[in-house]
Order: sequence, then C-alpha cells, then structure tokens
Amino acid sequence: MNRLKKQIFIVFIVVFSCQRTKKIETTKLPFFNSAEMTPKWISKESYEYKSIHKVPEFKFFNQENKLITEKTYNNKIYIANFFFTKCAGICPKLTKNMQVLQKKFINDDEVLLISHSVTPFHDSVSVLKKYAEENNVINYKWNLVTGKKDHIYEIARKGYFVDENFMMRGGENTFLHTEKFVLVDKKKRIRGVYNGTLAFEMQRLIKHIDILKKEK
Repeated sequence: MNRLKKQIFIVFIVVFSCQRTKKIETTKLPFFNSAEMTPKWISKESYEYKSIHKVPEFKFFNQENKLITEKTYNNKIYIANFFFTKCAGICPKLTKNMQVLQKKFINDDEVLLISHSVTPFHDSVSVLKKYAEENNVINYKWNLVTGKKDHIYEIARKGYFVDENFMMRGGENTFLHTEKFVLVDKKKRIRGVYNGTLAFEMQRLIKHIDILKKEK
C-alpha cells in the first residue's frame, strides 16, 4: 500500500511540474543568449538578467536610401530575417510570410520588420527598391536593408545567431542562407526563433508577439 501511495505521489509531482512548465512557456517567452539557441527563462531577480544578450549596433541603408540603425527600432518589437533578391529557393516563401506579418501588424506602431540582403554586392538600394515595389513592401513598416557584407554577416551570426554552424562549413566567408525569423523585444533581446518558410510558424510568432506586448 505504501508503495502504491509513493507511485501516485511521484505521478502527481511529474504532472504538476509539466503543467507548471507549460504555463510558464505559454505566458512568458524565453531569452536566447548564445549561438546554441537554447531557450532560457530568466526572471528579473536573477543575476543573469542584466547580462542577457542584445542585438548590437548596426548601420544599413534601406530601399529608400534611408539610414537604418538599431535606434530605428528603439522601443519596438521587431522581426528580422535574411534574404537576397535573386534567390529562387526559400526566399520567395520568406518574403511571402513577411508579407503576412506586415498585413497583420500594418496598423500597429509597436511592431516593425527588417530583412537584410546577404548579397549586398548585388542588392543595391535601387535593386531593393524595385524588389520592395514588386512585393508590396510598406516602407514605414518593413525595411529591406543593404550595406557592407562583413557587417551583415557579423550581425547575422553574432547578433542574431542565425548561422551557428558557419565555422564548420568553411569559415566566416561561407555564404549565409537561413530560413530563420528572429523575434526581438523592445530592449533588443532575442525572444524567439522561427522557420520562416512555414505558415504555422507565423501563427506561433504572432501569438508570441501578443505575449511580448503584455510584458511590463
């Protein structure tokens, strides 16, 4: 009888813990602090809170030849991704799903989008402008940016952690091609990573933005 009670108690603890973890994960988003992209739930009381990774400073030019920096996204929730205009593989899907987000948040001043070209030697401002017009990009909502290749690749890999295996594939000059969308909060901290080719991932991202907006 004692053994049965013990087994019941263990089952209760496991179920309770799972339910509690699920509740935390659905009401608060984690932080991502390294290229391993391991989600971490960090409370404000934790000693780790002040050292949470932030997207570093950047300077690019958008489709309107306007200087875009990290300050453009001050006090904004934003979604970042990487693409190139000649891409015939995953990029059309990425652009389509960014369009979904643009439409969803078109009247929401808290949410912005940014897409970085990984072939800046081809994707000049004029090329990006044409691409923006062809894909119904709303300039005040969604920046398509170009700049120095080294800067773009560095912020992709060390700022957003979207290509953690590049060193194993041949080093820093390895071509960057990723399907990831990155959700960044108002303090420039990474709060979610999504497969930008999948429609259901966009629905998950939209739900996570709603959670972020409720954070104090």
